[in-house]
Amino acid sequence: MTTAIQPGKRASTRETILDHAYARARHDGLEGLSIGTLATDVGMSKSGVFAHFGSREDLQMAVLDTGRRRFMDRVLLPALKQPRGLPRLRAIVANWFEWSREHQSGCVLLSAASEYDGRDGALHDGVVQQQAGWRGELQKAVDQAVQEGHLGTHTDAAQLAFEIYALMLGLHHDGGLFGFDEASRRTMAAFERLWRSWQS
Repeated sequence: MTTAIQPGKRASTRETILDHAYARARHDGLEGLSIGTLATDVGMSKSGVFAHFGSREDLQMAVLDTGRRRFMDRVLLPALKQPRGLPRLRAIVANWFEWSREHQSGCVLLSAASEYDGRDGALHDGVVQQQAGWRGELQKAVDQAVQEGHLGTHTDAAQLAFEIYALMLGLHHDGGLFGFDEASRRTMAAFERLWRSWQS
């Protein structure tokens, strides 16, 4: 008689696999994930890993979603405790700075955008969905800042969301090459000019 795996134990095992896969993907990208290597990392057989993820692509998609959830938990959710408008938008950016500092050695979400931007398929679509969702959250925060009178009524929410994202990409890029403190100082100065440009 075969003993069924308890749902709680199965979920715990899945999370353990995802933790290891996420750590690997931070350094090797989603394309660097291997079922065999991951099975060795967690002390399981390849078939054991496949029991939780039916394919390598399923695993990659799950790791991408893990990155999305962790990013939102660290960057967006704490900022929602701040008052609507520019205070909340500034909090989002400040939390994003900390995420960038902690992920200088590799960010799954940014590496995925580079890996799949010129491809077709489910992973490309998943990356686009994740990035578009985050851009939408930024636009929502910008719209609220306009409603609160913190930004001018002429503010183009999509444009400002793009500019915020572009500055953060610059921080990720320069932080790794030239040192995070210097890159952070310059990016903060750029953000102060950015806020002012949309307030007048």
